[in-house]
Amino acid sequence: MGSPPIRISITGPESAGKSTLAAELAAHYGTVFVPEYARTYLEAHGPGYAPADLEAIARGQLAAEDAAAQQATKLLFCDTDLLVIKIWAENAFGTCPAWVEAELAHPRYALTLLLAPDLPWSPDPLREHPDPAQRWHFYNLYRAELVSRGWPFAEISGAPAQRIALARAAIDGLF
Repeated sequence: MGSPPIRISITGPESAGKSTLAAELAAHYGTVFVPEYARTYLEAHGPGYAPADLEAIARGQLAAEDAAAQQATKLLFCDTDLLVIKIWAENAFGTCPAWVEAELAHPRYALTLLLAPDLPWSPDPLREHPDPAQRWHFYNLYRAELVSRGWPFAEISGAPAQRIALARAAIDGLF
């Protein structure tokens, strides 16, 4: 068996283009991506959630990543990560589950692509924060977490073609 794939997280606020970019990058690099498990979970259980739901979503996301790693080639793109769960939990409930914090102490990704919310809002019944100021607030929270943890990340913004170019340059810089 070959070496495990290099994991790249794609994170950022709602409606920032994470799912689209994950699919496009996976296609470009000839590998698979991990869809956002929260969407699958909330579609099955309804849009309301409690702290226990966020923990189930976090565990589901990690399990989906590990399963996809078995199918991936050199790279594995992850649409969202536990950093999203941390910030989501703190915003919604004022606290993050201790085990999520403990998992975050062991980085899983060689690179995080932080997507700016500079694309138009795409309405969706599972999204909660359409206000541009809120979206930028969350972007700044993600950015501050990445900086404080010292994780390698690249900020991705602009029109779709620019986003792809920025993301590919950051990924290619890993090799």
